[in-house]
Amino acid sequence: MKNYAIVDIETTGGITNRDRITEIGIVIFDGEKVINKYETLINPERSIPPQITQITGITDDMVSDAPKFYEVAKKIVEMTEGHIFVAHNVRFDYGFLKEEFKSLGFTFTRRQLCTVRLSREKLPGLKSYSLGNIIRHFNIKVNARHRALDDALATAELMKIIFTKTDPTETIQMMINKGIKESKLPKGVTMDYLQSLPESAGVYYFRNDYDVIVYIGKAINIKKRVMQHFSKVSKKAEKLARMVSQIDYVETGSELVALLHESSEIKANKPEVNKAQKNSNYPYFVHQYYDKYGYACCGILKDTVKNAKGKDIIGYYKSIPSAKSHLNSAVHNFQLCQTKVGLNTNEGSCFYMSIRKCNGACTGHEEANEYNVRAQESLHYLKKIFDENLVIIEEGRSEDESAVILIENGHYLGYGYIDKIDSKLGIEEIKEAIDIKKHNPETNGIVRNYLNGEKRKTISF
Repeated sequence: MKNYAIVDIETTGGITNRDRITEIGIVIFDGEKVINKYETLINPERSIPPQITQITGITDDMVSDAPKFYEVAKKIVEMTEGHIFVAHNVRFDYGFLKEEFKSLGFTFTRRQLCTVRLSREKLPGLKSYSLGNIIRHFNIKVNARHRALDDALATAELMKIIFTKTDPTETIQMMINKGIKESKLPKGVTMDYLQSLPESAGVYYFRNDYDVIVYIGKAINIKKRVMQHFSKVSKKAEKLARMVSQIDYVETGSELVALLHESSEIKANKPEVNKAQKNSNYPYFVHQYYDKYGYACCGILKDTVKNAKGKDIIGYYKSIPSAKSHLNSAVHNFQLCQTKVGLNTNEGSCFYMSIRKCNGACTGHEEANEYNVRAQESLHYLKKIFDENLVIIEEGRSEDESAVILIENGHYLGYGYIDKIDSKLGIEEIKEAIDIKKHNPETNGIVRNYLNGEKRKTISF
C-alpha cells in the first residue's frame, strides 16, 4: 500500500507569490494509521497581518526565532518524497510549497490527492466540505484548529473514514488516467509528474530539449488537459510526444485570466505548434492614410506582414463586413464621407452627400483641414472597444484570493490578484495590483465575449 504525506500549512495570506508560510505540519499515513509526523513554525520574513493572527493564533513573536523556509526545506523534501501529497484543498498547500521551493531554485513535484474532492465523491450529502464542518460532522477530536499539525491529523482521520467506505487501492487508481501509457509520454516526462499537475485553471507550456517553448495551451483543469494531449492517437499527439521534454504551468484560478494569459504568451513566444495550427481570429485591419488632396482616409486590408508594414492601423476585425459596419457607424456619428472611409468606390459624390449628411469632401466642396478635424475625432471612437471603465472580479488561485481584470479607456489593460479580505479596496489600490499587458484585438475580443455571456461581477468607475 502507498503511503500518504498529509500536509497542512498556515500562511500570512492567500496569495502564493506574495505571502509566506508560517507553519507546516506533515503526517505520514499508511492507509490505516499515522506512522510519522513533523511540525515546525517557520519565520516568514514578513509581518503576519492581525486578521490572520486572529484565525491561526500565530503571532510575529512566535515565529521571530523560528527557522526560515530554506532551513527546513530538506526535511520537507525527505518527509514527502515517494509519497502521495495529500491536503484538504491541495491546490493551496501544494501551491505555497511549490512557490517557496521555486524561490530556492528547486522544482517541487509530487503526486497529489485533494481530500475536499475525495470527500465530495465518497461522502455525498454533507452541507459543507470544509475541514471545520467535517470535523464537527464526524466528531473528530482536534486540539487546536487552524494549527498545521492538528489540521493534518484531522485530515488523516478523514482519510480513515473514507477508506472504511472504499478500497484504498481504488482511491489511488482513481488518480491515474487509464488512457495514458508510459510509452506514449514524451521523454523526460513521467507519469508521476503528470499526476503532480494541479487540477485548476491555468496555462501550460511544452518545452523541447533546448528549453524552447513549442506549445502553449490554456485549461480549466491543467492536469486533465495535459493528459488529454498524450492519451489521444493523432498526428498532433505524436508530434508533441517527439518534441516535448519538459512541461511547465502557471495557475490562474480564473478561466478568463487563463485565456488572456495564453493569448499574450502565444504572441510573446510564437511557439512552433501554435503557429502551425492557429489562424488569426482577426484577419483584417482598418488603417488611416492621407490622399493626394490631404484628406484623412481609411482602408481595409488583409492582415499580412507586407500589408501591415508602415501602416497607421486603427483596429482589427474578424471580417470585412464587420469592419465596414464599424466604419459606417463612424460615418453616421461624425458626419464623415463614405468615399474617404472606403465605403464608396464609385466616382463622384457619395450617397451621404445626396442626403446632405456629407459636407462634400468627396467632391472637394469641404476643405481637407476642416474635414480632418472630424476624421481625427472619430479615431477615438473607432479604437474604443468598451464603453465604460470596469474592474471584473473573478475567482483567484485560492479560496482567499480574487482575480481582478482592468478595462480602462476602451481597452483591456491587464490583470492581477488581491486578497478577498481586501475586497473593499478602492479603484486606485486595485490598479496597483494589476500587471499591465499590451492589449491586442484577441484579448479585447476575449473580454468582450466574456462580458456578453452571463452576468459577471464588475465594478464601474
